[in-house]
Amino acid sequence: MTSRTTITAVYPGTFDPITLGHEDLMRRAAGMFERLVLAVAVGHHKKTLFSLDERLAMAQEVAAPLGNVEVIAFDGLLRDFVRAHNGRVVVRGLRTGGDFEYEFQMAGMNRKLMPEVETIFLTPGEHHQYTSSTFVREIATLGGEVAEFVSPGVLARLKTRTAK
Repeated sequence: MTSRTTITAVYPGTFDPITLGHEDLMRRAAGMFERLVLAVAVGHHKKTLFSLDERLAMAQEVAAPLGNVEVIAFDGLLRDFVRAHNGRVVVRGLRTGGDFEYEFQMAGMNRKLMPEVETIFLTPGEHHQYTSSTFVREIATLGGEVAEFVSPGVLARLKTRTAK
């Protein structure tokens, strides 16, 4: 008889707001690992449109149908968060070649800081390859339509936040 080790993966990000591209990667990662922690960064290095509590609520809403996803806020080094939650894998999304250069450097640094943890890269489905939270925020702020990029609950919050 063999025993299977539970593998916890951590998918970190600011998720401001969480997009359908993020949801796509979250669903796929949840199917690969027994436990997925969606780590919502405080985002002290960025000015966010939504508060941490709002970003947590949106992420929890979209993660609810998946039974093995936990949404948890984090601040500080990713290394410390991953270790505190017994993570073995960090999940990162790649949309473009430009993303790869940055993510490759970050994965290398994370390997130095936590050699026991692997980083895997997932690419979004073709409908979400160019979706970014930054573009969604900008389009919504300027009055454009973003329904094809976010879930209905996120869309409602965006409309409320960006109403002029």
